[in-house]
Formats: sequence, structure tokens, C-alpha cells
Amino acid sequence: MPVSTSPTAHTSTAAAVPTIVVVGHGMVGQRFLEALADRGLTAAAGTARVVVLCEEPRAAYDRVQLTSYFSGKTPEDLSLVEQGFMERHGFELRVGDPAESLDREARTVTARSGETFTYDTLVLATGSYPFVPPVPGKDSEGCFVYRTIEDLLAIEEYAKTATTGAVVGGGLLGLEAAGALKGLGLETHVVEFAPRLMPVQVDEGGGAALLRTIENMGLTVHTGVGTQEVTAGEDGSVNGMSLSDGSSLATDLVVFSAGVRPRDQLARDCGLAVGQRGGIIVDEECRTSDPAVFAIGECALASDGRVYGLVAPGYEMAQTAAEVIAGKEAAFTGADLSTKLKLLGVDVASFGDAHGASEGCLDVVYADSRSGVYKKLVIGQDGTLLGGVLVGDADQYGTLRPMTGTVLPVAPEQLVLPAGAGGPVTLGPSSLPDEAVICSCHNVTKGAICEHTTLPEVKKCTKAGTGCGSCVKVIGQLLPQSQDKGLCGCFSYTRSELYEIVRTLEITSYAELLDSHGREQARGGDGCEICKPTVGSVIASLAPTVGASGYVLDGEQAALQDTNDHFLANLQRNGSYSIVPRIPGGEITPEKLIVIGEVARDFGLYTKITGGQRIDLFGARVDQLPLIWTRLVDAGFESGHAYGKSLRTVKSCVGQTWCRYGVQDSVKMAIDLELRYRGLRSPHKLKSAVSGCARECAEARGKDFGIIATAGGWNLYVGGNGGATPRHADLLAQDLSDAELVRLIDRFLMFYIRTADRLERTSTWLDRIEGGLEHVRDVVVHDSLGLCDELERLMADHVRGYRDEWAETINDPERLRRFVTFVNAPDAPDPSVKFVPERDQVKPDLDILAGPVLAIRTLEGTAS
Repeated sequence: MPVSTSPTAHTSTAAAVPTIVVVGHGMVGQRFLEALADRGLTAAAGTARVVVLCEEPRAAYDRVQLTSYFSGKTPEDLSLVEQGFMERHGFELRVGDPAESLDREARTVTARSGETFTYDTLVLATGSYPFVPPVPGKDSEGCFVYRTIEDLLAIEEYAKTATTGAVVGGGLLGLEAAGALKGLGLETHVVEFAPRLMPVQVDEGGGAALLRTIENMGLTVHTGVGTQEVTAGEDGSVNGMSLSDGSSLATDLVVFSAGVRPRDQLARDCGLAVGQRGGIIVDEECRTSDPAVFAIGECALASDGRVYGLVAPGYEMAQTAAEVIAGKEAAFTGADLSTKLKLLGVDVASFGDAHGASEGCLDVVYADSRSGVYKKLVIGQDGTLLGGVLVGDADQYGTLRPMTGTVLPVAPEQLVLPAGAGGPVTLGPSSLPDEAVICSCHNVTKGAICEHTTLPEVKKCTKAGTGCGSCVKVIGQLLPQSQDKGLCGCFSYTRSELYEIVRTLEITSYAELLDSHGREQARGGDGCEICKPTVGSVIASLAPTVGASGYVLDGEQAALQDTNDHFLANLQRNGSYSIVPRIPGGEITPEKLIVIGEVARDFGLYTKITGGQRIDLFGARVDQLPLIWTRLVDAGFESGHAYGKSLRTVKSCVGQTWCRYGVQDSVKMAIDLELRYRGLRSPHKLKSAVSGCARECAEARGKDFGIIATAGGWNLYVGGNGGATPRHADLLAQDLSDAELVRLIDRFLMFYIRTADRLERTSTWLDRIEGGLEHVRDVVVHDSLGLCDELERLMADHVRGYRDEWAETINDPERLRRFVTFVNAPDAPDPSVKFVPERDQVKPDLDILAGPVLAIRTLEGTAS
């Protein structure tokens, strides 16, 4: 059933302005709509009615990042349409209702629903379709293409009953599909007719390096052979493949990824000119043979005779068409085909004349088969950089690509050799001219980027960095850099540097750290409200290792704590406190539930079930806290650390013990993890969850570290959070045993605590840290820095040294002395903490909080 975002379709008001009909709503179609909005061609502006016919059941999404669905992203995460975008501009988007026919004489488009739309301007953005070789058996059950989210959902479901998968095609999308099948637990084969992988992007040397690396990952690659037949069993489902060299493969699932073809059938049917090998012929303005019809993206055969299969040229065509439709001059004469991507964890990039086709050109090559690194620069006779191929190490792509067509300022061999062998020389982006294109997806120059000061500002104003993301690192280097990286006015060191100082020198007090490593003018002082709680947290997280007290309110540590930590409870708006006992994994006995109810009743507390599967008790005065804790501790409860920058909860579903879908015991795992990491002080709060199956009832992918059960063990996701800027967690490792899972979480948490900035959530840290998720995976999974033993020791110290802060307080009369409202009248309650009844409970007395109402007096005879 087609769905429209606008209820105003087909009204006389809409007909009073020109109508633009857009056929297709993929990445290029959405970029075209954004370009129209930028130029004021919208219904909201009263300048144009825009109707969009979308074939898929969802609005435009990021097809470039399609494979990230298998790493934890949802279809919603991949969406390219900002919430409210269509409604704000009055665009009429009809999903699931593609165009079926065009009548150019009548200027109408008929959709699958039967509705007909009259246009003044028609824009075809129909994209491409997957090419499936015409081999026998290609339509058998278990054969798929790899193009849309629906394709991925179908593959994911079918893979549950398969053990082996084969991908036909070893290009960009084929290798992504192979990575997806491997991630689904299948033994995976890649069949490529060309003599090397990615034949369009890389040369023979690059293909060889890529082949070695991919085979080392456990994939089987067959190059130089074609698929002759897909064989099926009696039930019609795939059971094998026959290859052109006479060999055969036993496989349960086949994915065809052998290239794409322009979707130009609508144009053919209505008599528009198309190319001999497909593609709707357009001129430099992206007009077809009919001046009222434009074609953009993969369906178009551009004026230079090329069909572009990359998103960046499609975006340029969208901009060009929008500009022309707006009555301005614009032209699309060709585009950069440079590409940088990560395939199965391997960096691959090519730019310019990657294959060295230019007359008289020379190759400068570095290859290391052991590490899987291959670098080639193509140099002209006059020293001009013409192009290159980078496999295994593409860090310099962001600088080299914009330099294509210029004479390099250093010898090219210095740019490919590793450190210690005459290179590498790092050419910073500052050496690039202002007209150099940094973001090829959105054609944004260095000069345009340098007009801004922050990455979010650059993304919002120029869209640079919002496409494939390969330019983000260079953008960061172009933006103004603060010279002072210090934590605050008291320390010239960052938080992570202070952590290393405390750990290495075993410093146990803030004063000692300030006097020995503070700025000269800060030494001997009291510090500030930035560094005191930060250093307090660092010392607390390292307390068992450096020999400091693990109790945060001992001695000097007490003065370093924030308000909540100062009283081991959460301060509320009327000066009362809330108390959250720990309920590991959300599991609780009836007896403990009764205790919580009795405590709430006896102390007149408001009770609320939290989103973390705990019970929050609101309305306690400071002097009541130890009394309440005593009752709870005697019943077997302990502090839930809801007040601290530490682990809050590990949620869980009921898992396989009760749920018919569960495949692992999620409750036991959640309890084990919460008891292991309780009290762990960190740069920001930590939340976790364990789901017993892929249905994800515990919402693990919205947590700092989340665990989802699989038939083979556990998948570990990291860097997620909810809140104002939600982020789905990324897959760090999969099919882990219990011991492997705990070991990786130990390493991840301690590496985060070691390197994060002050008040930095894991999600922000993961986006900020150089190398991002891949670097973190290298460190905590592959031990690339040799830190894993130390990270595990630090966590073992924490587990061994844990003490419940509530129990430590109520058992020490000296510590109890701080829990009074007035020092000079310790038995007097705070008169401002009052409550009124609501829904059989209590709430703060808001009238007391607001204060008395004061009358306004005016002078007699004057207006008030």
C-alpha cells in the first residue's frame, strides 16, 4: 500500500505552481531534493510542487554503508532523510509506489497505485539494478542479490539454515557481501571471473595483496573462473555451483554481485534516447533528449559517455539538475572516480590513473606481502602525480588524492616507503591549495572547509564528511587546532595523560599530583571544579593498583567529589535524595521486593521503576540516608552507584531459561557482568545489557557495551548510548565463549578508562579516538599495542578490591558524621524538604520551592 507524507496531493493549490516529479528516491534522489530545498524550490516556499515516487518500502538510506547492517546498524540508522525534512519543505514522498509508465506528450507519470501525476519537469533518478549472469539455476531458492535492505533481510533469514555461502563477483559489493556471509557464520567462497579481485579499482599487485589478506581471514577465493551453473536439490533449493574450470562448489546460498546495469526501461518505453550499452543519454545540464526530462545518477549516460556507478558523481549530477531547474547555469562534464573503502577490515583506495594508462608514465611501488601492504603511485615524466593504488595502508589517501595533477613537493618513493626505510614523509593537508577537493562525495574544497571551525559545523554547512567518511581525518587536520590540550587551568596534561602519571608514579592524592605535575601557577593551590572530580575519578579507578583508599569519601578524596558522590545518593530538585539499590540483571526475589516496599513505606519515599530494571526511592533527607542503607544492606542489597560516573546497570531479558526464542542464559551473564564491574569508576557513566537472542529485547545495542546471544556464543557491541544523541553500538567481536567475552570487556573498559577525555561517553570516545573502532579492535582483540595483559591486571585489581560504599559507611561512626543537614544542629531536619500527596505517593512541595508570592506596590497616582 503506497504511503504519502503529504495530505495535500492533487489539490488546486498544488497545481498553481510548477510541478516537479522525481522518479526514484535513493541516495541521489534525496540529494536532489536537498538541492531543491537549498534553492527554495519547494511547496513550503510556494515555488514548486514536488512529488517523489519511491519503489522501496522506505525512504532513501545510505546504500554505501549497507553492510553495516550486519554490524549492528538498523535500517533507521541508515536513513538519509532527516526527521521532518519532507514535511518541512512540503515534499510529497510516496514510498512503495514506483512509476510504471511515462507519457511525454501528455507530461504525465502513472504510478503502480494507478494514480497519475502531471509534471512540468520530470527527473529520473531510478538508479541501477544488479546484473545476474544468465546461468542455469540462477532463480533457485537460496539465490539472492545484494542491493537493498530487503535483500539483506532475506539473506540474513535464509542464512540461519545454511552452512556455506558463495558470492559471484569479487568487486567492491561482492567483497562486502562475502564479509556479511562470513559474519553470519557461513563458510564463504568468492568467485571472480577476472584474474584478480576488484579489477576496476586495483591493479595486479594490489589485487594480489588484497587476495592474501582476505584468504588469511578464512575466505576461499576463486579468480579467473566463471559460474557455469547453479545446481539445486529436489526441493528446488541451492546445493552447489559448477565453475568454468570444471570444478564445483557445495554451497547452500548464492549471492550474485556481478555488477550493475542502468535502470533505463522507463526511458526506453517512452522513447527517450538511451546508450547502446544502456543508460539514459543526457547533456551537460543532465537533460535527456526531451528538454522537460532530466536523468541523474546511475541511470544516466553522462555527456562524457560514461555511466557513473559511484555516489559522488550522482550527487554532482543532482546539484547540476537542481541548479538548471532553478534557472541558473551549471554543467556536469565528468567526475573523479577515486575510491577509498574498508573491505573485510582491509583499507583499499585508488585514485586518478590507478592503472597507469597515461603515455610515458612511471610506477613507484612498495609491496610487503607479509603485512598485506601494497602502495603504487603513478607519476608523469615531469613528476606530476597521476594516480595511485593503496592496499592495506591508505592513511595518505586523503592528502594524495587532492594532489593528483600536481608535481609532488617530495620524491614519490618517500611517500610509499615505511618508517625506517627512507619514509614515509607526511604531507599535511596544509600543503594543499584552497581549490583542492577534500570531500569528493559532495565536491567540497579545502577553502570551503577552512571557512569553519568545528567538524559538526563543516558537516552541517557543507555536507563534507557525511558521505563515505574517508575525508573526515583530513577535515580534522584542516580545522583550527587548540595549542593548549590541557585539562584545565591547573593542569597542562590531558585526562588520559594524568591517568598514566597516576598509574606509573602510584600517586594517591590530588594535592601530590597538583604540586608535582600541575601548572606552575596552580601548584600549592586548591585546584578547580574541572580537575578535582576528574582526578578523584582517576585515583578511584586506580585505587587498588596504586594503593589508594577505595572509599571515595576518605580524607582528601571527599573534597574532590561531585554533589552526588559526596553523599552516595542522587540530589533531587527539592534538596532531598534518591536511593537506587543494585538489582543485578534485573533479577529480584519476592522477599527483597517486600523489603524495598517496607523501606519506602516507613520513610515515606516515592517509588519508581527505572529503565535500567531497578527501583528508585525518592525523597530521603540527608540524615535518613544511613538509616535507609542499613535496612537495605541487612536485606542483602548494596549501592547501585546511580550517583557515580561508574557502571549503572546490566539489563537483561529472561533468556533461554524462560523464553522460547532464547539461545543463551542472558540473566546469568548479566548478573555476572554487573557484579564484576560494579563500582568501576570511569570518565562517564556506563550502561550495559544482555539479550538472549537476536530479537534484542534488552536493547543491548543502545548501551556502552552490549551483548547479544548467538547460537555460537555471544556477540559484543560497543559504543552505544541513548539520550539526546542516540547511537547504536558497533560490533567488536562475535561468537565469543563466556571467558572470551569477559576478557574482551575487561580490556575494552580499561582501555576506555585509560584513554577517554573527561566526561566522555564511550560513543563519543569511539568516534574521536584516532582509528575509531578498527583501532580499538586492534588494541583489545588483537593486542596490537601489547597492552592486553596490563589491562586485564588492572581489571583484576578492581574486582579484587571492590567494597560496597553503603556498607563501608554505615559500619564506620566517623564516616556517618557527614550525613547531617546542619553541622551545628545534626538532629534537625531540613525544613525546606516538604512533600504533598499525589497518586497515592508523594511529590516535592513546589510551592515551597517557588517561595512566597510578593505583592507589587506602586506609587499612588502612577500607572502600574
